[in-house]
Amino acid sequence: MHFTENIKANYSPKRLAVKLNAKGEQFVVKGHPWVFSNSIVKINDDAKTSDLAIVFSKNKNKVIGIGLYDEASPIRIKIIHNAETKVEVNAAFFHNKIKAAYALRQDLLKTNTNSYRLLFGENDGFPGLIADVYDAVLVVKLYSEIWLPYLEPILKSLKEVSNADTIIIRLSRALQASQTHNLKDGSVIYGILENEVVTFVEHDVRFSANVIKGHKTGYFLDHRDNRRRVGELSKGKTVLDVFSYAGGFSVHALAKGADQVTSLDISKQALDMARENGKLNDYSGTHKTISGDAFKEMKSLIEKGKTFDVVVIDPPSFAKQQSEIELAKKKYAQLAELGAKLTAANGLLVLASCSSRVLAQSFFDLNVQALNSQSRLYETQLKTKHDSDHPVCFTEGAYLKCGYYRFLE
Repeated sequence: MHFTENIKANYSPKRLAVKLNAKGEQFVVKGHPWVFSNSIVKINDDAKTSDLAIVFSKNKNKVIGIGLYDEASPIRIKIIHNAETKVEVNAAFFHNKIKAAYALRQDLLKTNTNSYRLLFGENDGFPGLIADVYDAVLVVKLYSEIWLPYLEPILKSLKEVSNADTIIIRLSRALQASQTHNLKDGSVIYGILENEVVTFVEHDVRFSANVIKGHKTGYFLDHRDNRRRVGELSKGKTVLDVFSYAGGFSVHALAKGADQVTSLDISKQALDMARENGKLNDYSGTHKTISGDAFKEMKSLIEKGKTFDVVVIDPPSFAKQQSEIELAKKKYAQLAELGAKLTAANGLLVLASCSSRVLAQSFFDLNVQALNSQSRLYETQLKTKHDSDHPVCFTEGAYLKCGYYRFLE
């Protein structure tokens, strides 16, 4: 098996001895994958990005964790092994972690689904690294330079475990601008890619993803189970999919027998993808699209007296920074109020958030407050989080939450 030479890093990592303050040490002992720079009490003077950071306990001098050093991030050490057991960080170490991650996805892969997240960053022991599979195409997205010296054995293991024919590398903006490597965003680093738009199956429904130019790795896999559920609840119904992007909820609804689906998104290109994804499946309903700002277009629909049996509102993250949290909460409350006005009698309103800084309980409380202000009777039917291929091992790793609200009149 051959990989192109440009994945070879220019730096050979060394080992660092690290000691932390009491708070930092407690975090590592409890299994948290982040060590912030202000937690580090003692470390080698010549520490470089990608170095193996061996974290020792302050008193007993026992190894409590192993991480990768990142000089460019306030999260200075990303933990890859939380335990006192001794390990050698080598190809076998990474291969065993990838096999363990794959084992967690087996129930999902027993369904008619060939698209899944094989590695979910920190939650699978690979902080700053995502690996998504779309049929026979594996897309690896890097968010940190820490992985560059270790990339070749990791890619080989990912190829072996997933049985992918093609591997694509995607890079964060910071890595695209970095001068420490020769990788290019969207490069095919193994196999052949005949078309940058890859077709795959998700719970019997066919979709496509642009693995070279699409957002993240080309698609958003985390909402898979919610899309399946909404599809099943949409038979014979009218559906509004707000912030539809490539039509995830819309296409499931059409494929499962919705009478009429309206996809609303600010991006005309995304709506084109939604229409094309719909056509990959057999459906008898009508697929309409609205291009524009979601808030404005929802208000316009309300003014026209439009209502829908099922309304799904799944916006992008509103709080990418701590300073944006309060504004994000106001936007979520506004969307819940608008959604309630667009939901028909006995209809279903589905509200989602992917802002990790707005915690699940806070989001659900916001929804309840907003819906209570509408003077309509409703019941909370369900609250969901990530699909099974997005396991969560620490609080900050949980970002997705989704509430189902049934109106009783």
